[in-house]
Amino acid sequence: MANPPVAVTAGKILLEVVTPDHRLLSQEVDYVSAPGSEGDFGVLPGHCHFLTTLRIGELQYRIGEKTEFMSVLWGFAEVTPKKVTILAEIAEKAEDINVERAEEAVKQAEEQLERGGLASEVKEAQISLEKARLRQKIAGRLHQRGAHS
Repeated sequence: MANPPVAVTAGKILLEVVTPDHRLLSQEVDYVSAPGSEGDFGVLPGHCHFLTTLRIGELQYRIGEKTEFMSVLWGFAEVTPKKVTILAEIAEKAEDINVERAEEAVKQAEEQLERGGLASEVKEAQISLEKARLRQKIAGRLHQRGAHS
């Protein structure tokens, strides 16, 4: 049975972030910024329909005056006037990122890049470094906000 349509509050847009494992987020928001493969894009309520691929990057969404952050690693985004659906291979909320693990992953990827190796190994290390730095950045945003609260 299909899910019933979601009623969205005027001036809001529904943001849903889904990974292969679960629905990470379903929230009415004021604004969404996502990492499209052709560049970052922003969405406000009433946006035109479009579908795009996603790259590794930062997803931001605003609820009132508060901006939340999430890491997104590849996938697709579907935008309609009332909804943004992010289908991500991997996504993590800032508060779910283990900072120490992210820092260790950066260190390991940098060491792998220094060692070099086959082209495929270097490419894999570059992707690992990009992912680890993103996770570190997203987690850092949460800690910065906590220091200013």
